[in-house]
Amino acid sequence: MPGPVFLRGDSISLRTVEEEDLDFLQRTINDPAVRRFLGARDPINGRQEREWYEERGSSDEHVNLLICRGEEPAGSIGLHPRDPTGVNAEIGIFLAEDYWGEGYGTDASRLVTDYAFRERRNHRVMARVFDGNAGSRRIWEKLGFRHEGTHVESEFVDGEYVDVHFYAVLADEWLGPGGD
Repeated sequence: MPGPVFLRGDSISLRTVEEEDLDFLQRTINDPAVRRFLGARDPINGRQEREWYEERGSSDEHVNLLICRGEEPAGSIGLHPRDPTGVNAEIGIFLAEDYWGEGYGTDASRLVTDYAFRERRNHRVMARVFDGNAGSRRIWEKLGFRHEGTHVESEFVDGEYVDVHFYAVLADEWLGPGGD
């Protein structure tokens, strides 16, 4: 059973990642449909998933949450520092294929972006999207993230080099003047 609710959205809740969630996370990240948009090239075994959980999944610097529909896990979302000052943070997200196209990614990303600015005091939040992941691009565009650039053929996925698109939003763009 997923951990306690940390943030609640319109259609999902974001819960703490607990040890019993590791099987779901390992299974989902190894799914070829999911992994191709994450740049994961190698299979993740149970030991590696546990190491991630112990080293990064429970880190004070990184925020990692389980995306749940009711009590059912649907994916994972994380907020990761991009510099030691805390100015920049990056959101990483994945959903099990059964949950694509339902708005869960948008809801989760909205919650984490708001959390980054209001609670963590980040100034800039960014996300990377591999070419071909139209659903992820729609999330960031819907949320008002700006397309800042493309790193041409910067990742190798499924036997070919693909572009990576970078999206970002600043705190004052998200919160408005005065942080409202």
